[in-house]
Order: sequence, then C-alpha cells, then structure tokens
Amino acid sequence: MRPRGLGRCRGGGSNLTKEFKRGKMGVSRGSRRPAAKFNRKKIIRQKTLKGPVECTGIALHCGDMVSMTLRPGEAGSGIVFRRTDIAGGSVIPATWDRVVDTRMSTTVGNEDGATVSTVEHLMAALRGCAIDNAVIDITGPEVPIMDGSAAPFVALIERAGIVGQAAPLRVIRVRKAVVIDEGKRFASLSPGTGFSLGFEIEFNCAAVSRQTISIGLINGNFKKELAPARTFGFLHELERLRAEGLAQGGSLDNAVVVSGDKVLNEGGLRFEDEFVRHKVLDAVGDLYLAGAPIIGRFHGVRSGHAITNRLLRALFADAEAWCYDVADADAVDAQSVDGAWADEPAVAVAATA
Repeated sequence: MRPRGLGRCRGGGSNLTKEFKRGKMGVSRGSRRPAAKFNRKKIIRQKTLKGPVECTGIALHCGDMVSMTLRPGEAGSGIVFRRTDIAGGSVIPATWDRVVDTRMSTTVGNEDGATVSTVEHLMAALRGCAIDNAVIDITGPEVPIMDGSAAPFVALIERAGIVGQAAPLRVIRVRKAVVIDEGKRFASLSPGTGFSLGFEIEFNCAAVSRQTISIGLINGNFKKELAPARTFGFLHELERLRAEGLAQGGSLDNAVVVSGDKVLNEGGLRFEDEFVRHKVLDAVGDLYLAGAPIIGRFHGVRSGHAITNRLLRALFADAEAWCYDVADADAVDAQSVDGAWADEPAVAVAATA
C-alpha cells in the first residue's frame, strides 16, 4: 500500500519538467488508471513568493556586505541563484549536482565558474516555508549570514507572502535505504511518509557534549523548532579558520561561540540543544538541493555538508532508490506552514549531556 496523500510512483529517470510546468499529468507508469481520474484528485500545488523581498547583511566567510533579493519563480523552475554583480547576471541552479565546495558551508556553482556559498540556511527556510520556485538575486559570492540561523529568511518569506501555482507539486520519494558510512560519521536516507530527520552529535566539551534529536516537519514546526537555531563554532579554531580565508565576517552577532566549556554569547542559547538543532537545519537546507521535497527519513551521525551531498549523489545514482511522485491532499494538511504531510510521525526531541 502506498503512503496516504501521494500519487503513484513515477520512474526516477523520467523527465517530467514539461508536464509539471503545464500542470498536466498523464497515466502513471505501471498504473492503468485514466489520467482524467487521476487529475480529479485534490493535488497539492507548487508555491512561490507573492512578490520580491530583499535584505542586506555580512557574509560569514568572505566578510563582504551582500544584498539579496528573493523573487517569485515560474512553476517548475525550482530555486535559482543569479549573481547580479557579474555581467549578464550569471545563473546558478540550486541543485545537488551544482555543489562545488562543502568546507564549512555548501557552495553551488556553474560552468562559468560563478559560485554562491553558504546557501544552506536560506535553502532550509525555503523548504520549511514550502517555497518550490524562486529566483535569488545576490550581489556577491555568499548568502548573508544574518543572525546565523534561518529565522531571518523565514521572516523575509512571510513578508513577501506565498502564492499557489497551477502546477502540481513534484516530490522525490525514497524507495530504498541509501547510506554513507565513514565510521564515526554516518548519514542515511530511507523510505518513510512525510519528511523526518534524526541527528546525533558529540563534542569533547561540556557546553555541547552529546545531543540527539528526532523531528518530523509538520504543522509549522520548522519555524518554531529549527529556524531559530544558530550556527556555532569554537573560539580555539577561529585563528586557523581565518588563516584559511574563512569566518572573516563571523562574530557573536551571527554565531554561537564556544570557549572551553562556556558559551560566550551574552544571551546564551536559544534552545538547550541548539547545537544539534542547527545541524538538522543545515541538513534540511542541503537536502533541499535535491530539487524537490524529499519523502523519506534522514539520519545523520556527526555528519555535515560533504556527507549530505555525497548521500544525494548516491541516491540519484541508483534509479531503484528513488522516484518522482505527485503529492495529493487526501488526508493531507496542505496548509501547514512547512508544507509537511499530516501522517508524519509526531515530533520527538531529546538532548543528553
């Protein structure tokens, strides 16, 4: 029996772009149901922004001041970055196969060498707010870090407003488990209903120690439970990072900084387990580079940007491990802020010191 709220699976190798742009779907592969009957289902539609919205802030790693404008995107176009500081406006699709660097953040690039780095927090906000199509105009090589979380980007999206589009929502359903195992570091995607994530971290300091979390994105909890969690770093690593050209714009205003067993930020932590929540936030953003919402379960152990991208590459390299699907609204909460499905397991969050 297929999960509730989803149409029949379509082959992973199919190119459905034209069909989704037109808002039409034919007979599903392996199904004898007429297309007309299928189309009578209450299909969940793609979403974009109602209008443009902009922000300006410092970039975490390069240290430059960068302006960014989020604009509505056409149905089926996905998330696309556009470097407006480059003559002609160099375009970079926000997809897993465009990832060119994963040191301390995720960087996407195109064949002309244009790049945009630190995309993961913005991508997480777009996924959490169910934005399927958008054009991101940016005046520099890195997304502004804002306060180090995804909350400012969620606020931008809410200010712009969200509008439905005619085309049905295409999702990527995980059909069998895919694993990247590096011993102490591990990440997997496995079949599931809705989209849920589990994560484990462990650091040799009392401020972080061991933390675990398990959460399903449903009923707007991305905004409440994950978006406010800030990126973090360790004071003893700062000199090395800056010598490598990284963290040039980092400060207590845009990161949680740990020194020994203490958090240096005046206001302390936003959550007792803010560290592991931010790792989940990163994973949400990195996984949205799949090009569509994933239906399945992610689990990470001490994993980061590099392993998550390797996981997506492994998923798409195996045609039996995934397929495109169309989300319908049978017993589905189509109005939830984060676009999750109502049959997703309840949220379970835990932290251990």
